[in-house]
Amino acid sequence: MSENRNAYISATIYAIIIGLSFMFVKVTLTVATPLDTLAHRFTIAWIAATVLFVLKKESIKVTKKDVQQIALLAILYPTLFFAFQVFGLVHTSSSEAGIIQATIPIFTLIFASIILKETSTRSQKIAIGLSVLGVMYIMYMNGAGGTNTSLFGAGLILLSALTSSLYNVFARKLTQRYSLFTITYIMTLFGFIAFNGLALTNHIMNGTVDQFMQPFGHWDFVLAILYLGILSSLGTSYLSNYALSKIDASKMSVFSNFATLITILAGVIFLKEEFHLYHIAGSIIIIIGVVGTNYFGARGKSNEKI
Repeated sequence: MSENRNAYISATIYAIIIGLSFMFVKVTLTVATPLDTLAHRFTIAWIAATVLFVLKKESIKVTKKDVQQIALLAILYPTLFFAFQVFGLVHTSSSEAGIIQATIPIFTLIFASIILKETSTRSQKIAIGLSVLGVMYIMYMNGAGGTNTSLFGAGLILLSALTSSLYNVFARKLTQRYSLFTITYIMTLFGFIAFNGLALTNHIMNGTVDQFMQPFGHWDFVLAILYLGILSSLGTSYLSNYALSKIDASKMSVFSNFATLITILAGVIFLKEEFHLYHIAGSIIIIIGVVGTNYFGARGKSNEKI
């Protein structure tokens, strides 16, 4: 019983960290460009991972071929996932981004069905359609309201959800072969190299290299980037891994709904973001879809399988 309780506590903390991460990204974007934010975030994450690596005294045994396979996955996550997310947050609110990213479990199930040939029930398919409908409704209302920049931002956030879902599917075999720390460390290193390379190249081309470290002169940026690098990038990996070792994946994925709620509340309370009735309606539709997908997935032994 105590192990299950600790697992649910870990899952709850995981959801809170993820939910607040969108708000902290918005904070960093007030003083730094999207590329600089990504570069500094993964610099902090890589330093933290290296410190853990030294303290754990755990050897990472991988071949050159293994590194190449993990690097290919790293193109999806963290590279494309965080690039779409951060640039999307430039054009949309954190609360809206949180709503759209709640569809990651839905898209994961769809891609798993197509790529891994996993079966799903008729009820799951209906729930998936409902959740996707919620996203389409929010994006349509943004466009109908004349908020084209928000529609563009919502599209980028949706792309980040799609890349994360593809990563979840393709990474399943690798997670069975290597420890979570090994995969996380290599991917963090890849993100560190990729985003710092892109950010510095951009500064060199524009002759603004002296501006690269300027955001660290703002305490709000420092606190936000430490949160994103240490807690959001590394901490959540360990919390989710521990929770998944004790409770079912379907139960764990429901906590993404709680993360969405935290994101919405943080955006409205702390960032004073506008939140319309259609956001509430769309988020309810999405959450019903995600919960329904998990609920009917847990009843996968029923005769509905097709």
